[in-house]
Amino acid sequence: MLFPPGVPTSKRLFDLLITSLGVVIISPLLLALALSIWLVHGLPVLFRQKRPGYRSQPFMNLKFRTMTERRDAQGNLLPDAERLTRLGHFLRSTSLDELPELLNVLRGEMSLVGPRPLLMQYLERYSPEQRRRHDVLPGMTGWAQINGRNVLTWEEKFRLDVWYVDHWSLWLDVKILLMTFWKVLRREGISQSGHVSAEEFMGTPLSQPTQSREDAIDHAA
Repeated sequence: MLFPPGVPTSKRLFDLLITSLGVVIISPLLLALALSIWLVHGLPVLFRQKRPGYRSQPFMNLKFRTMTERRDAQGNLLPDAERLTRLGHFLRSTSLDELPELLNVLRGEMSLVGPRPLLMQYLERYSPEQRRRHDVLPGMTGWAQINGRNVLTWEEKFRLDVWYVDHWSLWLDVKILLMTFWKVLRREGISQSGHVSAEEFMGTPLSQPTQSREDAIDHAA
């Protein structure tokens, strides 16, 4: 949908302008990456997975493939770490694997900036406060990504996501985009220790204290 209901028009126009120009400028890079992935991983070049988007509505998230389809003798896929190739590691460490999400942005399924789209099964594991991260379009980058990314705990990420929901502005989006380029160049927070990216979110224990919204703001500032 070109203009999703409830999404600020100024934010959507900003996304369309920057993304349209960006796709034109980096089209040779996109073609080169697609060719490299085809040669190393084979077809398909894109990895497609259903993710929850704005107001928890599912959409098909697009990324460049970073892993092979290697299987064991029983036909089961090998662990992610064994299927991740050197090319795939490079794509992830530079965030180039996420460039196909620009198409999701053009479709109106994502924004350039917003909480990252996660897995469908996480929806039932969120607390009511954490679920508020879906009150805006998911983004290619976000407030949590420039404040630690995968080295943060899930609870820290979600507090930062909700902070963004409550404090969105075009200026904040511009700030996050500029800081993202710096973080990508430094390749910070790519993965958690012992994981290809991050461990699975299993829900926040009820016994774990939660921060107030004011504490989250102080944490994020």
